[in-house]
Amino acid sequence: MKRLFAVVLSLALILSLASFTASAEGFSGEVKIWVADAMVDLTKAKIEEFKAAHTEYAGMTVLVEPVGEGDAATNMITDVEGGADIFGFAQDQLARLVAAGALVELSEENAAIVTQENDGGSISAVTLGGLMYAYPMTSDNGYFLYYDKSVITDPSTLEGVLDQANAAGKKFYMEINSGWYQTAFFFGTGAMVTYDVDDAGNLVKANINYASPEGLAALKGMIATGRHPAFVNGSSASNASDYAAIVDGVWDSATVQAAFGDNFAAAKLPTFTVDGASYQLSGFGGFKMLGVKPQIDEAKLAACDALALYLTGEEVQAARFEQSGWGPSNLKAQQMDAVKADPALSALAAQLAFAVPQGQYPGDYWSTATGLGDDVIAGKLNDLTDDQLMERLTQFQDVLISLVTK
Repeated sequence: MKRLFAVVLSLALILSLASFTASAEGFSGEVKIWVADAMVDLTKAKIEEFKAAHTEYAGMTVLVEPVGEGDAATNMITDVEGGADIFGFAQDQLARLVAAGALVELSEENAAIVTQENDGGSISAVTLGGLMYAYPMTSDNGYFLYYDKSVITDPSTLEGVLDQANAAGKKFYMEINSGWYQTAFFFGTGAMVTYDVDDAGNLVKANINYASPEGLAALKGMIATGRHPAFVNGSSASNASDYAAIVDGVWDSATVQAAFGDNFAAAKLPTFTVDGASYQLSGFGGFKMLGVKPQIDEAKLAACDALALYLTGEEVQAARFEQSGWGPSNLKAQQMDAVKADPALSALAAQLAFAVPQGQYPGDYWSTATGLGDDVIAGKLNDLTDDQLMERLTQFQDVLISLVTK
């Protein structure tokens, strides 16, 4: 009934049915899919394999467009009607997408298949209020440390990594003005921010203790990192240069390997020290998934569901790993020898022991966190006393609390 309700809700969002034709044998209209830029060519190839294996969809036209997971979720929430029929996104956007009417729940049949074939964490990530709203695609949406082992001989401490990079005239990259990456410091000291969500996907309460001794230690760690001469704000290996270490994810594994060559290495995030106390950098751990938006036409919806299920199955997840190092959520794909031996995935697994599963966050959380990080990078907090830093944290915390009332 809820699946039918989601379809009914979408009626007001669809302006025209003229772009497709459907029949009892399948669907021969147009479907639009958004995937990460690095996955466009692979996705196109796998769609052709899908159509060859499912002749009822041989006449279907699929437009594959490069839209990253973060932009895809924002675009869908802003304009469901104009968005993709199938789109990739990260787990923290699930509640917002459900609340916006941008996701249709899985059929009982597909939900059973997904549950049987994927790991438990990814199943929890696509579930809200006991219903599954997306197809797990990866179990690797976290970050860790890549480093050049000819330069960084001891990656165990952040201070050591920074100093070793600087001594070699190299750089250390970490995106501390990102609400995703800066949680490495806050969560590492025991400061937390989470949001409670109701079954409809609405944020109802903020749980936060950033204005605390733990939060102060985290902010001081960020400030010390930001003012180090080896530090560069960033997390994309493809945009980094002359670096000896970078905090990044498995999606950039091939790029980093190309940069470091035989000196390529990866490890969990290091510890950092503030006022004589040592803390393990933490951060988010999470998942990527494919979602299907509600459709008026049941034949088109069936086609989208069938394609999304195929594109998140064992074979395609294995192909994503082989091409770009994306860590599979599919249980059989996880048992591939190459997956188990992969240095980046091993580093991620080690880091996930210290990570916090990523929940749902309001859209303005990210821009608010960017503001704090920008102040750190600009040196605006360098000369503040502990009391003044606590005032800044209190302001930050108050804004984050207020986001659930907007």
